[in-house]
Amino acid sequence: MVQGRINKFYQEVCLVEQIFVKDGETPVGKMIEQKVPGMKIVAFTRYKMGDGLEKKVSDLAAEVAEQIGKK
Repeated sequence: MVQGRINKFYQEVCLVEQIFVKDGETPVGKMIEQKVPGMKIVAFTRYKMGDGLEKKVSDLAAEVAEQIGKK
């Protein structure tokens, strides 16, 4: 039971264990071995939507007062 949970964790987290999106059955590691024998992944970068974007913080009352001309 524990081994099954560990395997599931690796399939979700490890890049070479994840299922290749276009195939749907083959793990990424095996797909790379099939396409380019002898090649292995050394590093990769994971991008998350919204990374590096900072949300602007503003005070609505101050913004309205500035537009009206009051401070």
